[in-house]
Amino acid sequence: MTDPALLALADGTVFEGVAVGRLGMSSGEVIFNTALTGYQEILTDPSYLGQLVVLTMPHVGNVGMNAADCESAVPAAAGFIMRTASSETSSWRSEGTLSGFLETRGIVAIAEVDTRKLTRHLRDRGAQNGCIIAGPGARAARARAIQEAQQAPLMAGRDLSQAVSTERESRWEEGSWIPSEEVSTSHRSQACGFHVVVYDFGVKRNILRLLVDAGCRVTVVPAVSPVDGVIKRHHPDGVLFSNGPGDPEAMTDAIDCARTWLGLGVPFFGICLGHQILGLASGARTRKMKFGHHGANHPVSELATGRVWITSQNHGFAVDETDLPATLIPTHRSLFDGSLQGVRRTDVPALGFQGHPEASPGPHDARGLFDHFVSLMQAHARRRDPRRGGGSHAQT
Repeated sequence: MTDPALLALADGTVFEGVAVGRLGMSSGEVIFNTALTGYQEILTDPSYLGQLVVLTMPHVGNVGMNAADCESAVPAAAGFIMRTASSETSSWRSEGTLSGFLETRGIVAIAEVDTRKLTRHLRDRGAQNGCIIAGPGARAARARAIQEAQQAPLMAGRDLSQAVSTERESRWEEGSWIPSEEVSTSHRSQACGFHVVVYDFGVKRNILRLLVDAGCRVTVVPAVSPVDGVIKRHHPDGVLFSNGPGDPEAMTDAIDCARTWLGLGVPFFGICLGHQILGLASGARTRKMKFGHHGANHPVSELATGRVWITSQNHGFAVDETDLPATLIPTHRSLFDGSLQGVRRTDVPALGFQGHPEASPGPHDARGLFDHFVSLMQAHARRRDPRRGGGSHAQT
């Protein structure tokens, strides 16, 4: 017999359902994601740390789970909320069920929830904290669940990057997955091109894979890594600040670090949280959004060309465009709400993108930004030494 479960919001609204994953209690900020595919990538995206994720796609779990599609080693989402959790899988790549994954990874989840009603509620009133209680007696614990939701810490003001960042430096050599007739395998780049240091604030593996695909040598470093030490050990040709969870304005060390790299003129690429840190390091401000952007169907305008990209998004904060400094200009804008989606610096080689250009399983419209980053490193190398147009291994 399936155990009961309930979701309580901080405003007192309660949704009943059934337990799917680990029995117990979990609280966090409740947000909704409109993607039609990619529930495994969503579950394992470190940017969801401290959040209860509502999937608007009503049927979840039908392709099962597999190790190859995880975006991190340890799932970060605080909880999962679904309409229907499939008990059967129908993919040749499946290595297990969604419910089994949730249980073994210790994620509290609830199904049989009216997710359309819940999503409308969050859209109208804004993202808010909630609490899932799953197991015998859950439906009798409504008052406790509401209280837990109200007492859960707010996302604003929290630096969560340390909880998901790597503890030590490492090389990354794996490229994108290549489907074959028998099994999905990955290739390892043999290129010796530009050396990119990735600051890990909760980096997704596909960011690293696409850097390798672009011919880069990749070193991943902890979120708190002093610039002088990184230069001494690696002499990077470019620096990438990754996606991650939390309030960017609370990450003062990361902002100072980015400001130092920008001052040195090393090519810089910021993705999602890294984009927000780039904005703050350049003198801009960020703001908490009403319910954020979470999904894989967000239209974004490329301002220079007028082209529209369909993008993957996952953020609850945004760079405020109302008073950008003169050295920071907009490059992309959301066609949903007009919020800023991309920036570049006019004085140093730096770009930022709010969405996830590495999106897996998709869409892939924004992947060309990795080529743009490589072009910045090429131009930087030529300025330093006109004879060198490829990988420079530049001394900074």
